[in-house]
Amino acid sequence: MTITEIQNEIIDEFSMFEDWEERYQYMIDLGKTLPLIDAIYKNEDHIIKGCQSKVWVHAEMESEKVAFTADSDAIITKGIIAILIRVFSGQHPKDIIESNTEFIDKIGLKEHLSPTRANGLVSMIKQIKMYAIAYQTQLN
Repeated sequence: MTITEIQNEIIDEFSMFEDWEERYQYMIDLGKTLPLIDAIYKNEDHIIKGCQSKVWVHAEMESEKVAFTADSDAIITKGIIAILIRVFSGQHPKDIIESNTEFIDKIGLKEHLSPTRANGLVSMIKQIKMYAIAYQTQLN
């Protein structure tokens, strides 16, 4: 699936819920399905700067696609990174770089996060795109 198709799928999933309590619970459930990062990557080199809670992201290139793993010490944050990993993992670096993240606004996520969590979300996206840029450079 393309990034846009996955984003549209997530928008559809979030639209099924009546309120934000249900959406938060769904995000917590998504966090439980997150492909966990190997313990050797849970270090300062892989931590996302700008997040209130701890979030670790690792990326590897597999057949010209970027595979992400992650973890967080907070359940809501773990759900947020799980959504981002679902969208961007297994995609070509160029597609990640060129993608937009409007789906986040469409599901209403940013407006329902505290300012520090919203900043953390931006930092997570930035880090994912930085990995993509690094891998795209290797491909060129």
